[in-house]
Amino acid sequence: MSQYQDSWGLFQQDIQHDLDIEMEPVAACPSFADPTSDFDRNIPRICGVCGDKATGFHFNAMTCEGCKGFFRRSMKRKAMFTCPFNNDCKITKDNRRHCQACRLKRCIDIGMMKEFILTDEEVQRKREMIMKRKEEEALKESLKPKLSEEQLRVLEILLEAHRKTYDATYSDFSQFRPPIRTDAHKRSTSRSSSFTTQGFSSDESSDTFNSSPEPRMFSNLELSDDSDDSAAMSIGFSQLTMLPHLADLVSYSIQKVIGFAKMIPGFKDLTAEDQIALLKSSAIEVIMLRSNESFSLEDMSWTCGSDDFKYKATDVTQAGHNMELLEPLVKFQVGLKKLNLHEEEHVLLMAICIVSPDRPCVQDTALVESIQDRLSEILQTYILCRHPPPGNRLLYAKMIQKLADLRSLNEEHSKQYRSLSFLPEHSMQLTPLVLEVFGNEIS
Repeated sequence: MSQYQDSWGLFQQDIQHDLDIEMEPVAACPSFADPTSDFDRNIPRICGVCGDKATGFHFNAMTCEGCKGFFRRSMKRKAMFTCPFNNDCKITKDNRRHCQACRLKRCIDIGMMKEFILTDEEVQRKREMIMKRKEEEALKESLKPKLSEEQLRVLEILLEAHRKTYDATYSDFSQFRPPIRTDAHKRSTSRSSSFTTQGFSSDESSDTFNSSPEPRMFSNLELSDDSDDSAAMSIGFSQLTMLPHLADLVSYSIQKVIGFAKMIPGFKDLTAEDQIALLKSSAIEVIMLRSNESFSLEDMSWTCGSDDFKYKATDVTQAGHNMELLEPLVKFQVGLKKLNLHEEEHVLLMAICIVSPDRPCVQDTALVESIQDRLSEILQTYILCRHPPPGNRLLYAKMIQKLADLRSLNEEHSKQYRSLSFLPEHSMQLTPLVLEVFGNEIS
């Protein structure tokens, strides 16, 4: 029986402690600074009655829990104490129980006031308010969106897919045909390169198309080590000196996009034809999304490791594109960068971009739409749960608008690509993969 009494007593003390902390009015006290200030953090909180560790302001004075309870009980009982000594006992943590009269006198001397003690009715009302508020908070918490185990699993898969297909060291760039910039104020290089369009060092890249029994992503593409690109490699750089290098960069990026797409949950459930249609029409958009990771707001350039691989809009003009594409592209990169997306949001946006049911030549639009809806729901839930304000304000809508911006950029890219590839001396600089993806007017 005593165990139950002890438990009930502890419960009552906890409830009363909550009430005291939340209910007792706090008067201004010049002896203590703002509790949130750095200065106050360095001041030890000492009970003004007995010198024990204080827990806060109680009944208008800084005291410990023991003296707080003693003052409350004394005032409610209207107790009258007599000092057995000379009414000047020094109250300490160890002897505070020895003289109640001097202890109560000390409480009053430091400013504790009986007016701050709640009546039994006020205590009951406050207890009910506390319980109601806790119930409301519990209900609010239960209704708050949460990422399910399945959604978390999808997020982990997409994060792993991105990390496997995006090398932040950009070490593979050294295998591309070298960048040659004609502007006298730009960097130039005369180093030779043994790059072949199929010979990326990443194991993931080499397995993108050749893993069996996976269907070949693009019908006309053969990525074997003995592919003969000697004709393309022997062509002079002509006037578009950056075209060979950027063609290799885009070809490399396409392979990475394919590798990422194949790991999107549900993507392999699509027919090979629908996979190809989605990849061909979304590849350049996802490349633009991926490139935001290397985009710098300081100088409006894409910095991919060394100075050789630091690209500005003028570099892309030397690969055959003009400012009608590059100006909105840079504006897009700036806007996307300023959203400060989490990595989870970034990979979800890329996945949503790929599995868009309104892409040309997609047959099973219902299945594609169901995959995209699932990803969109995860993105919205993630923003609500994990992206703190004010950055989360209208963030989902802003991200969807970025997908619309990408469609316009895709159209302009296709237009300029057709003009570029129309001339044989330029099209021969491109890789088979670039010709296969952008050659057909599918986007």
